[in-house]
Amino acid sequence: MTDPQGSDDLREAAQPGAGEVTATVIVKAPAERVFAALLAWHRQSDWIPFTKVRVVEGDGREGSLIEAVTTLGPAVLRDEMRVTRVDEPYEIGVVHCGRILRGPGVLRCTPLARDRTQVVWHEWFHVPGGPAGRLAWPVLWPGSKVGLTQALKRFGRLIEQGRLP
Repeated sequence: MTDPQGSDDLREAAQPGAGEVTATVIVKAPAERVFAALLAWHRQSDWIPFTKVRVVEGDGREGSLIEAVTTLGPAVLRDEMRVTRVDEPYEIGVVHCGRILRGPGVLRCTPLARDRTQVVWHEWFHVPGGPAGRLAWPVLWPGSKVGLTQALKRFGRLIEQGRLP
């Protein structure tokens, strides 16, 4: 995305889409530790089912390009994300900038009392398929919310067990 057209494409992808999904979990660990686990991109493969994540460009921080490939049987979904913001230990902003998955997302860590952290994962996807896609979104959304919530619960358990970061 270094060419001028790529910059325009990233700006367009950064606009919130009609498909919105949020998941939240409370983790029994300090925000700094939880945040470090979120930045360990390659470890997302440990808590997001059927998905391999890697840093394609950069060091995983602002400006980096992250690739997540989800494979379920013969179906393969490639998700490219540009890291747009790292406000340690509170927030990571990304823009999904691939051909299918597009739109901004954010991972937030909010410190709570007694070394607990609330993690919020929020995405605003551009829904493909025009009007038909927007009509289908309410049917697809519960599945994506359940999937995100289950992944975040797994993430929290791995941190609490000392297996992340």
